[in-house]
Amino acid sequence: MRSGSPGWAGEILIAMPSLDRTALVVVDVQQAFDEAGYWGARNNAGCEANVGALLGAWRAAGRPVVLVRHDSDEDGSPLRPDRPGNAFKPEVEGPADLVVTKQVNSAFHGDPGLEGWLRERGIDRIAICGITTNHCCETTARVGANVGFDVLFVLDATATFDRQDPDGEWMTADELARATATSLHGEFATVVRTRELL
Repeated sequence: MRSGSPGWAGEILIAMPSLDRTALVVVDVQQAFDEAGYWGARNNAGCEANVGALLGAWRAAGRPVVLVRHDSDEDGSPLRPDRPGNAFKPEVEGPADLVVTKQVNSAFHGDPGLEGWLRERGIDRIAICGITTNHCCETTARVGANVGFDVLFVLDATATFDRQDPDGEWMTADELARATATSLHGEFATVVRTRELL
């Protein structure tokens, strides 16, 4: 579908299939991720605007929208249900066909069950966006593909944070996002950009 690697320099836009049976799965776009002192340096300042644009397009077309919220059970986490950071960011507020809550990385392991909900409605494709690229978004993409869904991974509508590797070296958020895109594309998902879905 794309030529070359997903480094996105000189990218070729793919021809998108019909999105009428595609659910937009918005993962963990919650206020807690604005707490830089907790998470560290972040990439992709345009993530939320792209998520908002996707939501606007999906809602206007009457396509299914799934919002996913992480209800952490970890002590001190700003994502705990009793913390203000648990709330969705303003960009995702509005109607949704389903709200899934979870305590693990995959949106397919939350409540209510995402896989059954999609199958009951004849939905065979999901478009994933949200936070963070290399954790909950990537895990949701991998699990979604493994249980038989066609997955679109909207890379520029995700964001992540710098992270230390096992040897103590730091990987930047952009490096982690590129690694996620490289691992997913052509194996678990088709990596796309927001404008390709609009």
